[in-house]
Amino acid sequence: MSRHFGEIRQLGYVVRDIEAAMAYWSETLGVGPWFYNPKVPIKNYLYRGERHEPHNSVALANSGFVQVELIQCRNDVPSMYRDFLQAGNTGLQHVAYWTDNYDADLARLEKQGFKAVMSGEVGERGRFIYFDTEYHPGTVIELSEVAGPKGRMFDLIRESSVGWDGSQPVRPFPDLSKI
Repeated sequence: MSRHFGEIRQLGYVVRDIEAAMAYWSETLGVGPWFYNPKVPIKNYLYRGERHEPHNSVALANSGFVQVELIQCRNDVPSMYRDFLQAGNTGLQHVAYWTDNYDADLARLEKQGFKAVMSGEVGERGRFIYFDTEYHPGTVIELSEVAGPKGRMFDLIRESSVGWDGSQPVRPFPDLSKI
């Protein structure tokens, strides 16, 4: 448990081939099922204060209480993911803490001196922000709002992993508007 953020809830891996990564995690490590979105609908995306339109593919699965996120950049839009790859890295890029009190937690962290680098929204009440905390690869911190449909989707992903028998290892993302 982090005294600043609470529990680490997600490990984010930046990969060059998301299909191969999902196969490795499900076949070799037994983690799944993977909920895959070939183009995440990110709104209000900012990187270092500038607006961009990223095209990222994402797959999510749980191993116990911790969610694993696989991310593949599909365009060359500036991002912390692209920076990580351009530095010659792949693998663990961030740890995420989840909140249903995003505004208060963000204000507290900014008051403590955390500086935003990248932010955006995925669905209603699904804001996220990455801070300038990379002291070595894999130490970037994300604060992710998991209220509303995004929170219910994350619950569904976790519940699907309980007792998973290896069948149907890759599944489409659920429609957030129907959750």
